[in-house]
Amino acid sequence: MWLWFHKLSSPPYAYRTAGNLRPWFFWPAIIMMAVAAYGGLVLAPPDYQQKDAFRILYVHVPSASLSLMVYVAMAVAAAVGLIWRIKLAHAVAAACAPVGAWFTVLTLATGSIYGRPMWGTWWEWDPRLTSELILLFLYLGYMALRASFDDTQRADRASAILAVVGVVNVPIVKYSVVWWNSLHQGPSISKLSAPSIDSSMLWPLLLMMLGFVLYFAAVLCDRIRSEILKRERNASWLSETLVGS
Repeated sequence: MWLWFHKLSSPPYAYRTAGNLRPWFFWPAIIMMAVAAYGGLVLAPPDYQQKDAFRILYVHVPSASLSLMVYVAMAVAAAVGLIWRIKLAHAVAAACAPVGAWFTVLTLATGSIYGRPMWGTWWEWDPRLTSELILLFLYLGYMALRASFDDTQRADRASAILAVVGVVNVPIVKYSVVWWNSLHQGPSISKLSAPSIDSSMLWPLLLMMLGFVLYFAAVLCDRIRSEILKRERNASWLSETLVGS
């Protein structure tokens, strides 16, 4: 395991691996999202209360899940970089941040679109909405902190500390609808009992979530390669790799 870990932390190996894995993530993601969109927008029946307005959840729920998942991945990579001083781990964390920020923006936008007809307002200082907005500020703060340092190593350390500290907000976002009174509906899928959503509506949602995860993996491969190019631009292996390709 340590040999694999050591190989994966090598920039040349990681650069080639990310390039090889990218199409295996991207094309299945596109197919899954297309099938899930058809299942959710066409095949799934209207909700008995929310009618067709519920269909926005096929974008909102996966993007919300990914906004949290990406932050956890960023924080774990940052922690690995801090503890074991692996530069590539910091590159992975830096690659995660913009993607996670866009998933968070998509979550807030679709939530507002859903909230207007359901709650009668575009925005409410609800615990879930507020904590999700804080998550966006953490992403933006991480990227701004990185950009404020000219020295890459100092930027890595400072932003990694912020990423690790900020992970405390993830369970707050996740369980805010359980801990406090909230306009946001409670868990419908991740309950200990059976999910309170019909199977005809559930399978497209689960498939869309898997498609989003694979799409994130594909984009992350591209961004990791970009980070490696930026950090290793003067390395001899890089010129040899580019010439060979």
